[in-house]
Amino acid sequence: MKEIKKVFKEVDSALIPYICAGDPDLKTTRELIFTLERAGADIIELGIPFSDPLADGPVIQEAGQRALKAGADLEKIIELTDDVSSELETPLVLMGYYNSISNYGRERFVRDLERAGAAGVIVPDLPYDEDPDFYENLRECGVSGILLAAPNTNSSRLNYLGEKSAGFLYCVSLLGVTGNKKGPFEKLEQYIEKVRGEVELPLALGFGIDGPEKAAAVSEYVEGVIMGSAIIEVINGYSEDKDKMHRKVEAFVTSIKRAIQG
Repeated sequence: MKEIKKVFKEVDSALIPYICAGDPDLKTTRELIFTLERAGADIIELGIPFSDPLADGPVIQEAGQRALKAGADLEKIIELTDDVSSELETPLVLMGYYNSISNYGRERFVRDLERAGAAGVIVPDLPYDEDPDFYENLRECGVSGILLAAPNTNSSRLNYLGEKSAGFLYCVSLLGVTGNKKGPFEKLEQYIEKVRGEVELPLALGFGIDGPEKAAAVSEYVEGVIMGSAIIEVINGYSEDKDKMHRKVEAFVTSIKRAIQG
């Protein structure tokens, strides 16, 4: 599996799709990971379903509920990561809430991520300063602890995030939840300029990017484009016909990849 930093050296604009592990089931998730890679994904975010996902909009919340009902849990998701990592060239990043990690065990989680070959992890509700040891342990194990910034993050905090984040900085495109059709932030250029003034890492933008047009527009400002809810809607729309699901997901993600490549 490729390192995250190598991705940003190889492509001008990285496509980073998100899917929820276990939606509709873990076997299909495994297949979808390779579908996303074929479609041109440069990094894949694999969501850890959680009962109270504060940063997620209704599409990802519902995907998480379906995954939990289907029996997905963190242990099985790490096993899946371990299973696919040797076959996968695309870096795999797990994204989930701290409650799940705490219940699993912090030290065990970091150790098992390293063993499974995960490239990174995003914990939206765990700022670096709330548990620096966790992020330092990730760094020591070669797993990127990716932090988030928002349009209202001040300059001194951005500087701090730039020093502490690894792999890239996740720039939330608007004040709200994932899947918000209003995104991205209307003053995007000024927002990204402010972040670049403080941060040397590659920047990836997510939240509210729902099609090729928006993806192409934001790719002019950042090194990575993150998309989740729109892909999950395709997955859910064809959950009864798995072959068609994979064709539709691959076609949609390919269209996004072409759009951001210009």
